[in-house]
Amino acid sequence: MSRDSILLLGESGVGKTHFGAQLLRRLMKGDGHLRMSGQATNLEPFEAALESLNEGKAAGHTATSTYVDSIWPVADAAGHHAELVWPDYGGEQVKSMISSRRVPNAWRARVRESPAWLLLIRLQQTRFGEDIFSRPLVELRGMSIENRELQISDQARLIELLQMLVFVGGVAAGNPLDRPRLGILLTCWDELGFDGTPAAALEGRLPMLAAFVRSNWCTPSVMGLSALGRPLSPHDRDNDYVSRGPEHFGYVVKPDGSRSSDLTLPIQLLLDGLR
Repeated sequence: MSRDSILLLGESGVGKTHFGAQLLRRLMKGDGHLRMSGQATNLEPFEAALESLNEGKAAGHTATSTYVDSIWPVADAAGHHAELVWPDYGGEQVKSMISSRRVPNAWRARVRESPAWLLLIRLQQTRFGEDIFSRPLVELRGMSIENRELQISDQARLIELLQMLVFVGGVAAGNPLDRPRLGILLTCWDELGFDGTPAAALEGRLPMLAAFVRSNWCTPSVMGLSALGRPLSPHDRDNDYVSRGPEHFGYVVKPDGSRSSDLTLPIQLLLDGLR
């Protein structure tokens, strides 16, 4: 069995834990493109999240210091096997890497071993700075910059993260890249209120990041994700969730804008590109 590792990238609050828990449930149920084909190991990081969802509540936040690999053997309908190495970690680690411009050893090893990266972005929580990429120069002329705190924009930070990881991974020069494969997943899609394709949503909100990805990867995929299907409270119980079961909620938005309840599709798409 091959060991196809996916590096899951996402800052805090993008929904990594909810996606992992719902994906794990779908793999165990086995009615999607991918199914669990053996004994998964080290499921402790997801047990609390699964329990919370069973109670109709949102899962808790992953501790900042956490970095644990859970290994899931999976197979598709054609009999292709892979071993997903699914990491669980506090999203503050990603933010810290960007601000300090240092990649810890544990992350270096994962970057070098992973032939596919999946970047989770919650567009609603990105800051959309006013610059020449978002407003014409004529509109910016004469604007006062006194007493304004200068901050790097979110799309510039995400670009810097990808550049750091490409460097750490020792990726051979020459664009566009076909390894590592890159997938972008726009999370909490149900809160976005956007009717177009995921690529159009990314282009509209983070145009510089979208252009960078298109220029540097051969076939990047952009999909939407609503892991829960609706917002849940960490304290108040959603009785409909309990009665129907979490596995009946959540969906992905495919590159063409159509929806599917199969949450394994983003993973399947990345794995298909590795063959």
